[in-house]
Amino acid sequence: MHFMSFPLTKKGGLCGGEAKNDFWKTVYQCTQILPHSKPRYVMGVGFPLDLVVCVALGADMFDCVYPCRTARFGTALVRSGELHLKSSQFKFDFAPIDDTCTCSTCLHYTRAYLHTVATKESTAASLLTVHNIYYLLNLMKQMRTHIQNGSFHSFVKEFMHNMFPNGPKTYPTWCIAAFHTVGIDFS
Repeated sequence: MHFMSFPLTKKGGLCGGEAKNDFWKTVYQCTQILPHSKPRYVMGVGFPLDLVVCVALGADMFDCVYPCRTARFGTALVRSGELHLKSSQFKFDFAPIDDTCTCSTCLHYTRAYLHTVATKESTAASLLTVHNIYYLLNLMKQMRTHIQNGSFHSFVKEFMHNMFPNGPKTYPTWCIAAFHTVGIDFS
């Protein structure tokens, strides 16, 4: 494959409904042949789990409408997955979306407020978009820091534990296979 002198390389056409097993294998194959001296950009990837898997496989950059689209449906991204703020369980929940998050939405609005506006106004979509993008930027920052510190494998294990608190037996098999390929095991 001949690489011209572009500032980065990209892989597109993923996340369009292909099986996750095919998804991670394609990302892995591409990152193995693309130059390591240039950023490797995977288009259309925005689910937090997919981002962590793709970074582990060697991808560097991503873009996706997911954080904004999911916000329009009243959903906030959090360490344990998603909060569906349209649910009535949040009607009297006066906590922020995430008590460790310092985005402007978490600093100024409660789950109860967002529940109320999420069911009636588009304001919630804007506030949740701010939070969701902040969450993903922070996730990427954490991964970069852990890669630089040589502790990325530990980060992945903690991320997976937060996302799937019932342990490795509940992890998606495609994730286990993808992580195993790059030497991250959960046994």
